[in-house]
This record gives sequence, structure tokens and C-alpha cells, in this order.
Amino acid sequence: MVTQSPRRRSLFDLTFDSLRRQLDEWGQPSYRTAQIFDWIYRKQVSAIIEMKNLPGPLRDQLLAEFDLWRATIAVDRQSSDGWTRKILFQLPNQAWVETVRMEYPAPASSTLNRNTLCVSSQAGCAMGCSFCATGQDGFVRNLMPGEIVEQVLFFVRELAKAKNRVSNIVFMGMGEPFANYPNVMRAIRILTDPKGLGMSARRLTISTVGLIPGIRKFMQEDTLANLAISLHATDPGLRSRLIPMNDRYPVEDLLAVCHDYTMQTGKRITFEWALIQEVNDSPADARALASLLKGMSCFVNLIPLNPTAGYTGHQSAQNRVQTFQEILDQNRIPNHVRVRRGIDIEAGCGQLKRSLVSP
Repeated sequence: MVTQSPRRRSLFDLTFDSLRRQLDEWGQPSYRTAQIFDWIYRKQVSAIIEMKNLPGPLRDQLLAEFDLWRATIAVDRQSSDGWTRKILFQLPNQAWVETVRMEYPAPASSTLNRNTLCVSSQAGCAMGCSFCATGQDGFVRNLMPGEIVEQVLFFVRELAKAKNRVSNIVFMGMGEPFANYPNVMRAIRILTDPKGLGMSARRLTISTVGLIPGIRKFMQEDTLANLAISLHATDPGLRSRLIPMNDRYPVEDLLAVCHDYTMQTGKRITFEWALIQEVNDSPADARALASLLKGMSCFVNLIPLNPTAGYTGHQSAQNRVQTFQEILDQNRIPNHVRVRRGIDIEAGCGQLKRSLVSP
């Protein structure tokens, strides 16, 4: 694990309130906070020196104390079909993370294509899920809030050039978001602040392998962000083989807290199920899943397994996917087979890693 060395802070780490407190300490009027947020998140300047309506001494103080952009592009890849782009960002302290933009055709109500960002919350991951390239790659460190925000802002700026925008953000990239809980929630507050980017929390989704303390804490948050659970198996033994964290937070306890979540928040929960040929894709698996989810406000994302070098399993055959889905349909469990995107550039679910460079 790499530890962070002392350095200037990132302006992207600061919420509106924490920036205001900093400026108060410097004896600056409170309206400077809104000016700086406007430069960062609406005008999206590349450097502090571009904040022209700030007095010179304040700009100098910001330059002395803070960085703005830290992430640099190490690799930029576009899928052959043109719908997916993956960026490998180099961060301070020898950390790399991948971020993916997935484009989808415009819905009937819009002329703009939809753009979903899959952002990372950690460099690497300690969860060790057997079929996930990030887990196979090992854990490096947590990301700071600003390092999460920068991933989003990069694509916000890129899409703005094409007069388009980010439609949704999913914390389904590298890392376990609830293992970096404070920084992820701080990033969400920054991204959704109406004085900044003003993104709708309803269009943000956090995915966890099932860290129950994080789910319980998330229940208490004053946010409309959504929750997704990487489930993949209901049998305890099988789930532990796929997701070792199941040994610590067993699937039966996880599903119990998921019931609590839907009852307490009134929100629907999404369950992710990677369909692996002759591992978790049988009719019995589908019936067990339907039985456990019966009566819960939920949705199931069925994801044909994406290939990774460290796992020998294969995606389910189409007929097995269809049978699995039909059983869920018969039991009135809302579900969808996820459209595969970016497999040729290893940008699909479970494929993100930092092996394109040598640390």
C-alpha cells in the first residue's frame, strides 16, 4: 500500500462550506467562495491563475496552498464501435485509476445521447472478488474526494465540447466505495452542490460488494443517490468463493439489511448479478434469487461475465441467460440484461485495472 506524502491540498477536495471556512480564516469576504466555485465548476478553468476577478494576493495565496488539476492522462482508449472511452489517469504517489464513459443512443424525449460515467473510488481494490480484474490487481490507496471529482470533471469538459453532458454517474469503477466512505460521500456532496456542477443525486449510484456498516450509514445520509449491491450468488459457499467479503458479511445478513434499506428510505435497490456459465446461472439459482427478493423494492442487473486474465470462468450462453431472465419475469422481479460496452478495450464491468503501465 502506498501512503500519501505531504503536499498542497487540492481545491477539488473542498466542499462549498469548507472552502468558505478556509477563506474566513484568511480574512476574505464570504462572496469569494461563490466566485471560486463558479470558476472551478461552471467556467471549469484549468488553473487558479485564470480566476481573473479575484484579487492578486488571494490568487497567490490559493496558488501557495492548493493545486487544481492533478490527474494526468496515461492512456486514452476508444472502443472500436465508438460508444465507449476509457482513460487511465495517473495520480500522485504512483497511483493509477481507470474511468469509463459509456454512450447510449438518445431516448425518445431528447436529441442528446446519454453518457454514463463509471468512476473509481480507490486505486486498486482489497475486496479480492475472484472474477474482477481490479481485485486481482491488488490495493494501492484510497482516492481523495478531489481525485474522484476530477474524473467526472474531465468528462464534463470533454462532453461540453460536443454540446453534450454527463447523464449518470456510477461508482462501479476501481475500488469498493464503502471502504472509502468519507471521501466518496464528500465527492458526492461536491458534485451535487447546486452552487457548483449541480448534478442530480438521483442520477448517481454507489455499488458495494456488501459492506453492511457502510449500507447502514448510507441509510442515514440526506442524499437521493442510489444503492447497488454486487450480489452474484445467494448460496453462502458459492458467494464466498466469488466474493471473499461474504465470509465477514454473510449474504443472509446482507439481504436483511437490504430489506431494512428499502423500508427505511423508500428507495429501490439494484442487485448486480454477473452470469457465469454453469456457476451461478442455473434455473435453481434464478429461483433462489427470486425467492429471496420477493416483496423487496428492487431491480436486478444481469451482466454476462466479462473476461479477465485472472479468472477462468466464461459468460453464460444466451439460452441460459434467457431462461434465468424468464424465471425472474415469472416471479415479477424487475430485471434487465445489461448492454455490453467496451469489451475490446477492457472497459466492461469487472475489467478495470492499472496493468497498462508499470508502477
